Amino acid sequence: MSSWNPERKQSLVGWDSHLSRIFFLLLLFVVSAQGVTPNPEACLVSSSVSGSSISCQPPAQIPKSLPADTIFLAVEFFNLTQLPADFLQGIPNLQELHLSTNRLENLSPKFLLPVPQLKVLDLTHNSLTRLPPGLFRVSAALCTLVLKENQLKFLEASWLHGLKALQHLDLSENQLQSLPPGLLENFTNLLTLDLSNNQLQTLPPDLLRGPLNLERLRLEGNRLQVLGERLLAPQSKLRYLFLNDNRLASVAAGAFRGLQKLDMLDLSNNLLTTVPTGLWTSLGKAARNLKDGFDISSNPWICDQNLADLYHWLVANEDKMFFRNHTRCAGPEALKGQMLLAVAGSH
Repeated sequence: MSSWNPERKQSLVGWDSHLSRIFFLLLLFVVSAQGVTPNPEACLVSSSVSGSSISCQPPAQIPKSLPADTIFLAVEFFNLTQLPADFLQGIPNLQELHLSTNRLENLSPKFLLPVPQLKVLDLTHNSLTRLPPGLFRVSAALCTLVLKENQLKFLEASWLHGLKALQHLDLSENQLQSLPPGLLENFTNLLTLDLSNNQLQTLPPDLLRGPLNLERLRLEGNRLQVLGERLLAPQSKLRYLFLNDNRLASVAAGAFRGLQKLDMLDLSNNLLTTVPTGLWTSLGKAARNLKDGFDISSNPWICDQNLADLYHWLVANEDKMFFRNHTRCAGPEALKGQMLLAVAGSH
């Protein structure tokens, strides 16, 4: 396990979000193989029994009208700052909309009204600072919402009202400093929540009281200092938990108590010097627990008697431990620089 590739931690999470693009790559390959040169000013259009799929990137011209049976639409890399409120008019069967890598600053509250069957909305890498209340009032079918790499500094629960089927929510790489209470209370179907690489210092204790089926939680790259007992308590189905690259110095003894199916835990690159007795009791017991491993490297561990509980747990689960060579004692002086696992084995 010590040969673990750090890139695999990222591949474990959300790779399936790119599957919708594979179709277009295959289509381009077929077109090229047949010796057909696509018109650079035309969008890539394909038709199937299900409907039409359209992908537009510069230097193509964005069409003024779209086939009525359009189910997939990608308009990306155009540096658009605005879209007309009726942009989606006339394509009521649209299921996927990708608007990434533009410069969209705002959206009309009526923007999604013409597409009540929309299942995927990707707004990655835009300049959104807020969402208009009512944007999702007919979006009961939406399963995936990606707001990654925008300029959101805060959220209001009202912005997300109307989302009843949401399974994947990506708010990563914004500038969020706090989250409002009750933000996710109606998201009972949520499976993946990505809040990574924001500026969050604390989280509402009730943040996860609504999404009780959560499987993947990404909180890495924030400024969290404390992990209390209440945040993860309802998450009996959580499988992947990323808390790395925060400022965690304190983890409550019961923080992981409700995590019955955890496959992966990353606590690396924090400020942990010690952990309370009982923290690890519920983890690594069954054969399936932490089957994809755990990482507690790059913390300033003080290797004294206060880590006795951790020592015992590490010896029992060392086959699941990543980056052993980077998991070392910062103190006391006599043990400084020694591998934590080696110290654990000598106790």
